[in-house]
Amino acid sequence: MNGFDERFLTRNGLAARQLAVLLLNHEPDTRLPRVRDFAEELGCGNGTVQAALRLLEESGAIETAARGHLGTFLVRSERSVLWRLSGLGTLLAAMPLPYSRRYEGLATGLRTAFEEAGTPFAITFMRGAGARTTALLEGKVDLVVLSRFAADRLIEEHPVELVADLGPATYVGAHGLLLREGASLDAPGLRVAVDPTSEDQRMLAERAFAGRSDIEWVESSYMQLRDLFAQNLADATVWNLDEVQGRTGMGGEVLPLGEEVTRDLSLRNSSAAIIGRTEGAKALSAVRDAVDLSTVTSLQAEVLRGERVPSY
Repeated sequence: MNGFDERFLTRNGLAARQLAVLLLNHEPDTRLPRVRDFAEELGCGNGTVQAALRLLEESGAIETAARGHLGTFLVRSERSVLWRLSGLGTLLAAMPLPYSRRYEGLATGLRTAFEEAGTPFAITFMRGAGARTTALLEGKVDLVVLSRFAADRLIEEHPVELVADLGPATYVGAHGLLLREGASLDAPGLRVAVDPTSEDQRMLAERAFAGRSDIEWVESSYMQLRDLFAQNLADATVWNLDEVQGRTGMGGEVLPLGEEVTRDLSLRNSSAAIIGRTEGAKALSAVRDAVDLSTVTSLQAEVLRGERVPSY
């Protein structure tokens, strides 16, 4: 289909657009559900579904073949055409600011994987998992990239669901304790900087200093941390070591998190997760089926090794 096609504004056309969303979840050479099953799911008649299938075939989106008692099979599908006809539009994903090579590699891998899947995709960068999730819930973005650790909590509290988990070391390499030069972790009234916009950093800091009632929490962002340490306004924090390396430019120590913290959180905290709104379940299912996660992780690894220039 080239350009605007008024046939897709008719009743049959509307059914075709809805059917296009469902067919994004079907691989070629697989048996399709029965017409009456499609009709029940779409809330229309069998004749409307049959007309919608013909319209999709005429548009070049699919090719089907009847195989007698075996049913109707999807011979071929053009994902890019199905996606365009579905009306799902360009998927907008919110990611952390690309201040580390790991995030640049993640953005590069995601963009490439979506392009290869024939799914229009764009990235916006926002600091803080909380801010990204708010944008998702308000319908300003379609997908959010964050740690699996933060995703698990948000899924419990909001109508969002997991689209993908990219595995360990895809979100951060590790977190550690940053201690200002001259400060002691054992000092009473230790001033610990926390970023209220970062679910990961806040929760990790709370766990790292659990059981200490003397902690003074100092709200800050990663952009303020160097000044806070230099002006003796904060003593310690928990931070993403990908960002710390070569970027803070300040004295002090980087210490490992306690074993009890890392044992529970290391995998979930380092894994990148993608979440989306539960109300868009069919579209999310299409994304899950289409995107090759191995493409994302392999390209990210190439960027981390310096073998590929980030492109996003």
